[in-house]
Amino acid sequence: MIGDFVYAPPTDPYVEVIHQDQDILVLNKPSGLLSVPGKAAEHADCLETRAQQQFPTSRTVHRLDMDTSGVVIMAMNAQAHRHLGLQFERRHTAKTYIADVFGNIENSEGTIDLPLRCDWPNRPKQMVDHDQGRSAQTNWLVLERHTTWTRVELKPITGRSHQLRVHMLELGHPILGDRFYATGKALVAADRLRLHAQSLTVHHPDGGARLTFEAELPF
Repeated sequence: MIGDFVYAPPTDPYVEVIHQDQDILVLNKPSGLLSVPGKAAEHADCLETRAQQQFPTSRTVHRLDMDTSGVVIMAMNAQAHRHLGLQFERRHTAKTYIADVFGNIENSEGTIDLPLRCDWPNRPKQMVDHDQGRSAQTNWLVLERHTTWTRVELKPITGRSHQLRVHMLELGHPILGDRFYATGKALVAADRLRLHAQSLTVHHPDGGARLTFEAELPF
């Protein structure tokens, strides 16, 4: 279990490959699957473990929250791992997420600039802290408006833990189905976290070509 949540990751498909070559492996992670193993033995099943069963040299470069679905890139060798790791560290990547949030957002687009830190008594939750938080920015754009919810495109400038989830909460519009930050109608409005990493753009480690990988929206 993770908190009061029983860990039962989906298995169909077991691994969904978007792209694979000698340097990179790009996967579509389902919601409900850990990116890397948890501390408990029952949390050993994860995207990394599954990938390495088929591609033994693959190595994790970045992570998505367990409840978030979408594009994840892994390195197939040490050189590619260094190359990709530096891209994430230096913000040379570009990420686009789609989220369904509770309520109707007043404006059509904007930028959220709120520093974040871990909410230690309630880990792994994060919180806004203007004194001790690390800088975090998210650009957002309304895509669709519905009676009780709004579909938005989110483009994080930084990559803090739970950044998009906390930023949308602070905007007054928690992501539907978010078991950490949503309550009431926003929590029960969806059977999963409605957050999906739709695309990821990186420079290929061999030659530097700018490539974008996409995963179809599953909700």
